Amino acid sequence: MANGTSLAEFLLMTVVMFGGAGFLMGQALAQTWRPWWHAMPYSALMAAANRFLAYALFGGDLRSVGLFVLDFAVVAGLAMLAYRITRARTMTRQYPWLYEPDGLFGWRTRDASAGPPAAGSQDRRGHR
Repeated sequence: MANGTSLAEFLLMTVVMFGGAGFLMGQALAQTWRPWWHAMPYSALMAAANRFLAYALFGGDLRSVGLFVLDFAVVAGLAMLAYRITRARTMTRQYPWLYEPDGLFGWRTRDASAGPPAAGSQDRRGHR
């Protein structure tokens, strides 16, 4: 990578540490019914913290706009991925009589003619 940041440092700091924190942030926002756009300012703060740690620990460029945008894109992307997965899972588990899963990221309205969920299906806690 440019500006004194190696690929290993980028993968460790940005993808693993801050990307993982962004993923958890997305889950937390979805679980508490916050709107998706709340992830954007939080992601910007996390990207700024990532830039600072790269500067302080590895001598990276603190004022690199390009790397800040890259850090922001990774953190925000993983946050939005987690947000959508968690929101889809929450909607189908919390309202099983209204919605059914439609892939990993979505849900659809349950067909009213199909009736309630099957008697042997699992509830939202995974119990029968």
